[in-house]
Amino acid sequence: MPYVIHLLIMVSIYSILALSLNLVVGFTGLVFVAAAAFFGIGAYVTAIVMTSFGFNFFLACIVGALFSALIAFAIGAVLSKFRGDYYTLASVGFNIIIYSVFLNWQTVTRGPLGIPGIPRPSIFGLSFSDNFSFLILASLLVILVFLACRFIEQSSFGRVLRAIREDEKAVSVFGYEVLYFKLATFVVAAAFSAFAGSLYASYITFIDPSTFFVNESIFILAVVILGGLASNRGAVLGAAVLVLLPEALRFVGFPPDIAAQMRQVVYGLLLVILMMYRPQGLMGEYKL
Repeated sequence: MPYVIHLLIMVSIYSILALSLNLVVGFTGLVFVAAAAFFGIGAYVTAIVMTSFGFNFFLACIVGALFSALIAFAIGAVLSKFRGDYYTLASVGFNIIIYSVFLNWQTVTRGPLGIPGIPRPSIFGLSFSDNFSFLILASLLVILVFLACRFIEQSSFGRVLRAIREDEKAVSVFGYEVLYFKLATFVVAAAFSAFAGSLYASYITFIDPSTFFVNESIFILAVVILGGLASNRGAVLGAAVLVLLPEALRFVGFPPDIAAQMRQVVYGLLLVILMMYRPQGLMGEYKL
């Protein structure tokens, strides 16, 4: 049972990440490969203000989201100057820069040593120190982020985002400031990703730079694509599949000496087959 609860917590964290990235990739059509950067910013800010300044988790979570949103505002203004593949490459570069900061700014982040001893959340005498109560907290946050993303999707703002995805120039002709819509979406997505980072840091109680490298951003992007672009339910489903599938393969009777390699082979093969026969993802409306 503790193992199942752990997996559900990880599904919750990656669901928040997928929902936030889906706002940028699914609804706006921007192939952003740096979700792990804002994931890491939220985690590190939360860890630092909790361990060094004694902040409560919920206040630290808000500080992390605001800090991530400010950085997103600055970076989004720069990335908006790029189009297509150049935008994707620039986002990868941003992720590498943030990773390098985590790794080398040792007076603040402790570099490769990481930050240990991050406290679990507590409020008004109610502690989330055990995994079951933490799962309830993570699930509530998933619901709040899901509802926020759904509200954005169904609003006039969301309809403009879909129009930007289909034809950015046509939207501009009708008088909409495309840059402002992209930037607002980018900032909101960064704040949501930071919430996931705060949860992760407090749950694991330790963070180090290796968690937030480009590979993690690629994995989060794969979650969104698998679940289906422009589908909030698909984002949650994609997170569940990609988090749980590797764990399910542990119980397949591969020979012990090649078990780890075979799990990766089967995992990759299943993803390739799905993308061949269902390129729009499990519940998506569009192809990337």
